[in-house]
Amino acid sequence: MNHFELFNLPVALDIDLASLKSNFLSLQQQYHPDKAADKDQALIKSSEINQAFKTLSQVDSRAAYLLALKKQDHHLDQSISDFEFLQSALELREQLDEATSSEHLRTLRLEVQQWIDGLVREFKIDYSEEDWAEARDTVRKLRFFQRVLNDIDKAEDQLLDDEDSFDLDDDF
Repeated sequence: MNHFELFNLPVALDIDLASLKSNFLSLQQQYHPDKAADKDQALIKSSEINQAFKTLSQVDSRAAYLLALKKQDHHLDQSISDFEFLQSALELREQLDEATSSEHLRTLRLEVQQWIDGLVREFKIDYSEEDWAEARDTVRKLRFFQRVLNDIDKAEDQLLDDEDSFDLDDDF
């Protein structure tokens, strides 16, 4: 049974994330080790459910998984060789490193999301046309942008922590 079948979802890049989460919670409850007669088996099943949920919950890993189902996921760890993309990626990373406000991070998040949206459209075309080399390249780029989004989240958390640690009484 593949991950999509596990959660009763269509095998596709676009899935209903609310259904994914709902089905995940239902399966977790059903296979919770504390409620099972065979705790070891339930623990294994629970771990499989967690891994499947993690894979399907992010577009980059979902795209990679779709390639894996078609046995086309080889060389996904290779470096990106698109020079223009690499230049844009470097500029984006520099902007993130220099971001000092929540507003700048929000703007950066929107830019990254636009990149991701474009790459999702590209992946769908590549996948439907079975252009596996291009689909793999697109997954590599999606992975890059997912990491940038994660780093934006961390930067936002850091800004919030810095704001929370500021205490007016310290100055008096």
